[in-house]
Amino acid sequence: LSFKAQKGAFSQGVHHVLKDVSLDLFEGETLGIIGRNGCGKTSILRMMAGIIAPTTGSVTRARNTTTALLSLGLGFRKDLTGRDNAVLSGMLQGLSRRDAESHLEEIKVFSELGDSFDEPVKTYSSGMRSRLGFTTALITNVDILLVDEVLSVGDAHFKHKAQAALMDRITGKQTVVFVSHSDKQIKKLCDRAVWLNDAVVAAEGGTRSVVRKYRRYIAGLNR
Repeated sequence: LSFKAQKGAFSQGVHHVLKDVSLDLFEGETLGIIGRNGCGKTSILRMMAGIIAPTTGSVTRARNTTTALLSLGLGFRKDLTGRDNAVLSGMLQGLSRRDAESHLEEIKVFSELGDSFDEPVKTYSSGMRSRLGFTTALITNVDILLVDEVLSVGDAHFKHKAQAALMDRITGKQTVVFVSHSDKQIKKLCDRAVWLNDAVVAAEGGTRSVVRKYRRYIAGLNR
């Protein structure tokens, strides 16, 4: 994945977000992707979700596999209600309209939006939008859950509830790709890990081994 970047008044260069990255994801595992800010962690999740396309290469999934990107950075149609956005999000994740609608009451209750669930999202606070986004992605039953550093959302009460629900999914049979800059979270939650650095895979394999290499690298930067 790359794009042209303006370097000066008359010159352009190519910025590589990801370069020659090849990954496998296995059913039922939690794959951790770790790296410093700007290394391409979020970009690789968005490619897996089909939101952006790779400049070269491809993302291959088994037929009819559904995915959901759990990211607080994703927006909604602000002119639509929370209810309508939840249905739309479910359908974009591969659900039929009937299946998406079957989750609405659960989404309304878990997100704690109350009557605001039927009001336009443009009237929501940022916290309300975050709760709706988190709940919609979490509750719709997809094959692959893509998690982009969302272990802190909402007030203390909702944050605790959200973390417990997410941990239940990650430690169960759900196939998960979990992105974080926290090596402690990766080590605790993931079966396997990938370390991205300077747009390439710096290490891949067992979580402990990859985290150890990442920590050595960070320690070297701090000397």
